[in-house]
Amino acid sequence: MNIVQPYAKLDEDVPDRAAGIRLLQKIEKKARRSHRSEDAMTETSWERFLTAVVLHHGDWSVVEHSSASVEFYMDRGVGEEQVRHRLFSPTKESTRFVNYMKKVGFSVSYPRFQDIVPDPDWQFAMQTCEETYGKLIKKGWKPEEARSVIPLAFMGYTDVTGNLRNWRYFLLMRTTKETHPQMREVTLPLLAEFKEKIPLLYDDIEPLAPQSENVKKAR
Repeated sequence: MNIVQPYAKLDEDVPDRAAGIRLLQKIEKKARRSHRSEDAMTETSWERFLTAVVLHHGDWSVVEHSSASVEFYMDRGVGEEQVRHRLFSPTKESTRFVNYMKKVGFSVSYPRFQDIVPDPDWQFAMQTCEETYGKLIKKGWKPEEARSVIPLAFMGYTDVTGNLRNWRYFLLMRTTKETHPQMREVTLPLLAEFKEKIPLLYDDIEPLAPQSENVKKAR
């Protein structure tokens, strides 16, 4: 059994700030087309345009023209919270078809990540789940049957694609002080990455802000 750290990161489609700026330039182009002002575009006009049209005027609909994918590696319990964000396109690792005794192993995430050493009772429960899963597989159970003993702490991948407006809402709702601690463990670094690679659109999101304040920004 492996005890591993969860994470979330932008996929390779946004490897750096230059790629993020290209997403913003695409938004500018699509938005300008409605007024046939594409000829006013320059290499740097995206910043002035998006500041005026999106941030100041509040026209967030144009932000939906650019999308990004995020790779989540987290446990099943916290991962269930992703389904509340219905406008995303997720692809989740299938416990039905993956045989964890043959391929990637049995990995779990410890919920009290601030502890230096995991609680022995928790470790015993996880080891029991792993051993039971292995015994059932050896008896001839299919992965889709044996997965019934997999715990909520079990780790898996989910690849999620959404437009930049959806990601803004997700980060507003999932980085607040009320957010589940294990969700914050992945979303706070993710927020920092979005700010670094995609300028302007996420700069006003403060880590651990009250949800009541972030709801006001969710336009």
